[in-house]
Amino acid sequence: MQLITACNWCMVLCMDFDQFRHITIQQMEALVTLIEERSFSLAAKKMLLSQPSLSKHIKNLEVFANCRLINRTKNGISLTREGTILFGYAKKMLKLRDEAREKIVSLKDSITGHVFIGASTIPATYILPWVLTGVRQEHPDIQVHILSSDSDDIIEMVLEGQVEIGFIGKTIHDRRLHCEPIWNDELILVGKKGHRLEGVETVTADDIIKEPFIIREKGSATRSILEEYLRSHNLPGISHFTIACEMGSSEAVKEAVISGLGVSILSVHAVRRELDQGIVSRIPISGHTITREFSIIYKKQFTLYPHHRAFIESAQAYDIETMH
Repeated sequence: MQLITACNWCMVLCMDFDQFRHITIQQMEALVTLIEERSFSLAAKKMLLSQPSLSKHIKNLEVFANCRLINRTKNGISLTREGTILFGYAKKMLKLRDEAREKIVSLKDSITGHVFIGASTIPATYILPWVLTGVRQEHPDIQVHILSSDSDDIIEMVLEGQVEIGFIGKTIHDRRLHCEPIWNDELILVGKKGHRLEGVETVTADDIIKEPFIIREKGSATRSILEEYLRSHNLPGISHFTIACEMGSSEAVKEAVISGLGVSILSVHAVRRELDQGIVSRIPISGHTITREFSIIYKKQFTLYPHHRAFIESAQAYDIETMH
């Protein structure tokens, strides 16, 4: 009887070992994504799966591993001791998979691939079209897809995996993201050609707050930069301005300025052509220059393939002063 029991136990062990061999890459990826996102719904969204499908992957993984891998509590999700071991190996496996793919892609004579971009208004409208012209000349097989929104939306798009690379009008500090300044910008005060402040030698903040002012919507980097600049220089805040209108894009603000609705602070890139053509005028503010940097962002865990690197290098090398 003891011999039979021992044999049966050996059979169970062999069956468990065989079960372990059925673990799939997708199940390992589900485990890694779940732990990184800390949410079944977010992990499912990132993997383009339904939540029940993701849960099934985790359940099957636990069955094949013959142990519980995930602790589910009111405080969230955590790994068991066994789960921690498997998680470490899962990360290595996924890294090896990505490295293999990258090496295979790099064997091709030409750099090809799709790059999915999210960009705030100014980069999307006035900078990236020029950058893409250079990319097209150097790497005609790279296809770029661009979504435009305000900077806050672009940050969320990158974090949620809706786009691979983002361009925003501010610098952020988020441990999940790589953020690197890429282009310089200056925000200038502009009015319709012939505006009464155009020839004034000394234009102060008091002069500006008396003028009808057109402002960007909340969430835009242009507005955030302006508000931060006013605070840091102890100048009157937005609430003291005579707001004529709040608008959702730099193009709309520019058209409102051209129509004579009021003055506004805009990126020099947004009005470069209109300044050259004499349609709008730059109104110098006494003693004040508002500058910022556009930044490129992507998730730190995102694998940059040759076509991503080629695109980023082209963007970094481009001289925006020539774009007019």
